[in-house]
Amino acid sequence: MKKLDAFAALAATVLSLAATPSHPQDFPTRAVRIITPFPVGSGPEGVVRLLADKLSRTWGKPVTVENRPGGNGFIAIDAFKRGATDGHDLIQLDNVHLVAYPHLFKKLPYDPVKDFEQIAPLFRTNFFFTVATDSKYKSVGQIVADAKANPGKLNYGSWSIGNPVHLGSALFETMTGTQMTHVIYKETTQLYTSVATNELSFALGTLGSAGAMQRAGKLRYLAVAAPARHPAFPDVPTVAESGGPAGFEVVGWTTLAAPAGLPRAVSDKIRRDVETALADPDFKAKFVAFGYEPFPVTRDKFELYVQAESKRMAAVIKQANVSLD
Repeated sequence: MKKLDAFAALAATVLSLAATPSHPQDFPTRAVRIITPFPVGSGPEGVVRLLADKLSRTWGKPVTVENRPGGNGFIAIDAFKRGATDGHDLIQLDNVHLVAYPHLFKKLPYDPVKDFEQIAPLFRTNFFFTVATDSKYKSVGQIVADAKANPGKLNYGSWSIGNPVHLGSALFETMTGTQMTHVIYKETTQLYTSVATNELSFALGTLGSAGAMQRAGKLRYLAVAAPARHPAFPDVPTVAESGGPAGFEVVGWTTLAAPAGLPRAVSDKIRRDVETALADPDFKAKFVAFGYEPFPVTRDKFELYVQAESKRMAAVIKQANVSLD
């Protein structure tokens, strides 16, 4: 029995070595799996499926998407950590996993720096203040004034504690010196329906999450939480232009990551092929339909950006006294 076990271990080692590319240009040597914590049909998941299709054609090998939603993304990350370490298993992560959770949990089942090799950011998207079409609020300044006059009476919604909508709204309270009530919804559809019926004073939403309700005429974009106006909605002012705090920005982004320790030449090849796919005109046309913006940035600058965002989120979370432990 021991001889059989030893033979099986030797055979597995030989197969693993045979499947590992001897040169970066040989990657991939077999099917590639992209694990995503997002559910089927969501915007971020849709982008990664488009990417998988493009990479399949480029590499001549199947690139599949495996959905592992739930558990704050920990289910997907655990599957990734137990997968291949040679680049044939990749994962889609968002800014919550990398820059918020490290400050919301005392102990994480992963290390945002040591467990991942960042390949390339996939997209970014700014959030809008959304209100009901017939809302009494015509500017962010009016929300601030009402909140100051009625502490705790105004409410805003999100789908959990610690997501960009919640943390962005908490930051808004801090920057304006106001106190409002956070209401949690199980589904984003319910969240924005409550905005449309004036059950919520407002909610932050992206073009992807709130766009359907806005296009149906049930929601109105009051302002964009960004330094400049959105090119698709030039008539919608920034938060600062709408009477809110200067410098207020709420952004979401996702990135594609590989296992830490991947040879730089292999990660560089994956990155080049991913960037080529993202730059394809057909891909970009479909990409815009999700309401997302390209996020072209060098590897070094992206690492600095992540570090800066982590420090910013740490301050927001501390000021809002938010914890998930």
